[in-house]
Amino acid sequence: MKQVIAMHGWGSDSNSWQIWANQFRRNGWQWQSTERGYGELPSFRPYWEKASKKDCYQQRVVIAHSLGLHLLNNEILSNATDIVLMASFSRFIPNGIESRVLKAALKGMQKRLGTTEETTMLNNFLQKACRPEEIREIPPGPITKGLSFEGRKQLQADLELLIRSHKLPRDLQTKSRVLIVQGTEDSIVLPSSRSALLEDLKKHLDGDPTYWEINGAGHLLLDPGLINRVENWLDAYR
Repeated sequence: MKQVIAMHGWGSDSNSWQIWANQFRRNGWQWQSTERGYGELPSFRPYWEKASKKDCYQQRVVIAHSLGLHLLNNEILSNATDIVLMASFSRFIPNGIESRVLKAALKGMQKRLGTTEETTMLNNFLQKACRPEEIREIPPGPITKGLSFEGRKQLQADLELLIRSHKLPRDLQTKSRVLIVQGTEDSIVLPSSRSALLEDLKKHLDGDPTYWEINGAGHLLLDPGLINRVENWLDAYR
């Protein structure tokens, strides 16, 4: 039995996984997309489905983008056999000289949520996340279509979680196989935070993670060949 639970990042929604879900399902995977409910879509928290006794092979895969790693519940992470981390981090605000400026910028974003400056702030974030691609290349989501009342509160809470993130989730199992995918042109996660994730995982896991850098890709990792590469990596362990 092959299952995927996907988790989107801050400001996004489950529609961002539609192309991934379609391809994986065609190839025999069960796919569920977690939803935080920032916009018009209701929140949804999936759980691993129980396999029948006939299913001797179990593959439970987490695919998480950016903050998504920190938004998953302990049952999902603790039972994952494989984890794919896309533009992710263990600590978003790095130690060192960059931390004060970045923390101030994030606090400024928090203050603008729910004000007349919210739309401009969120659109600026989305443009930065898309860079070097254009916004028109991604499906509409909560930022472009608007936040719900409850979704705004969730977005605010998740931004605070992002600010406070400082280590790997405690329920990430040492035996899990991990693939890290980072874009060289990521304008959201700083290079020092990307490096820290790799080092933290090397210390935490029983075996070294696999690390890919996608040249020219931004935070959203819109490389058209990435889906096939990730699926092939997962199938190589069967």
